[in-house]
Amino acid sequence: MGRPPRPAHPSRSSGTRPADRALSPVVGKGLEVGIVVLFVALLTTTLYGGVVPDYRTAAGAEVGERALVGAAERVEGAVPERSVGVERVVSAPLPATVRGDPYRVRATNGTLVLDHPNPGIGGQVRLAMPSRVSNVTGTWTSSDPSWVVVGDGARGPRVSLANGNLTEVANETGVTP
Repeated sequence: MGRPPRPAHPSRSSGTRPADRALSPVVGKGLEVGIVVLFVALLTTTLYGGVVPDYRTAAGAEVGERALVGAAERVEGAVPERSVGVERVVSAPLPATVRGDPYRVRATNGTLVLDHPNPGIGGQVRLAMPSRVSNVTGTWTSSDPSWVVVGDGARGPRVSLANGNLTEVANETGVTP
């Protein structure tokens, strides 16, 4: 006689059913997953909405500046120091894209100017050319091979920027590579 009688179903004595207890871990994990997904979505939106594009533009501006300085060095180095009547073609390798977009480099008033679709990327660099160079003209597009063409001008060497394969450039300018 020492024991009280046991209820037939212990879960029913507390007022909860076994199905209710089995559901609470699932609901808890579902809430945890929802919070993690919301956090990742907010973080991604924040990064790709502001931080990453600004960084890409800053990095693109740096790459554009380096490409422009390298192009200026190739143009300046293409003209021999004390030669008269020299004709030559020199390659000027450029990065194919800056920040994922093609760009142009054009010669204007003794400077090279980088034109890019993104307004945060661009720049110009003054060319240090010998005084006997009559002018520097032309435009490069980054999507084609680029060349510096030095030919005879009326008042001294003339320098032009040209795109295309070497035989096309030689045929267009009349300068033999």
